[in-house]
Formats: sequence, C-alpha cells, structure tokens
Amino acid sequence: MIDGVQVKKLKVIADERGRLMEILRSDDEIFGGFGQVYMTTAYPGVVKAWHYHHEQDDCFTCVKGMMKLVLYDHREGSPTHGELNEFFVGPHNPLLVKIPHHVLHGFKGIGTEEAVVINTVTRPYDHAAPDEHRLDPHDASIPYDWARKDG
Repeated sequence: MIDGVQVKKLKVIADERGRLMEILRSDDEIFGGFGQVYMTTAYPGVVKAWHYHHEQDDCFTCVKGMMKLVLYDHREGSPTHGELNEFFVGPHNPLLVKIPHHVLHGFKGIGTEEAVVINTVTRPYDHAAPDEHRLDPHDASIPYDWARKDG
C-alpha cells in the first residue's frame, strides 16, 4: 500500500425501507479534516486521471456504479515511490479510500452504468488558486494501462 493511503471498509445496513451507509465520520482514524464534499461521475469506460494536490487530501467512495480507482506514488523520497495501488469501489465493494496530497490518482467508470463518486476533501476548492495539478491520463511516465484486463 502506498505510504499514507488508508482504506475503510464501509458497512451497508439494509432493511425493508432501504439502505444506510456511513461514509466518513469526524471520529474515524481516516478523517483528516473537512473542506467540502462533492460528487463527480464517469460514464462507462471514461477515465478521469491523472491529478494530484499540494495540500489537499481526498477521500473517495463510489455510491452507484463501479469505479476503478488507481493511485501512483510519484513523491521523491517516499518509501513507496513508484508504487501503484488499484481499488475497485462501488456498491459491490463499498470502500472509502483516503489519498494523501502529492499522490497521483484517477478513476475509470467500469461496468454498464454511470459511476457516481463522492469525494470528501480536507480543504475547500479555491476557484482563484486551485490546488489541482493534472497530467495526461495516458502519460508514459506512469506505468499504468487503463485498459480492461481480461483473462
């Protein structure tokens, strides 16, 4: 696991009325502060990558559809420099993944329906000076292929 990444298995409580799933609590070990919560989506097969932040940590989960979440540690001096982590997140595998700042990350909508992703971040988005740094999703310096792995 990449240094600083944390994973919380989420528990779904279901009854005849519907479902409840706690995602993140302020008393969770994984909680690093509150900036804002936002939703983003990806249609099947769409890749939203690569990006990282200088100060903000992300906490990703997927509440509808499925996503393949991929992290790459490009931090010089990190004990896990060059390591990749791949997570399959959604109702079939409910996880919350905390992504430390400076770790490259992205996700791909997998399956047959739109992936609905909730991200709780440690800092609010600053429209005047965004802490959002992007690379091409198919950047050759990152040893990852977004293609489906059959077999």
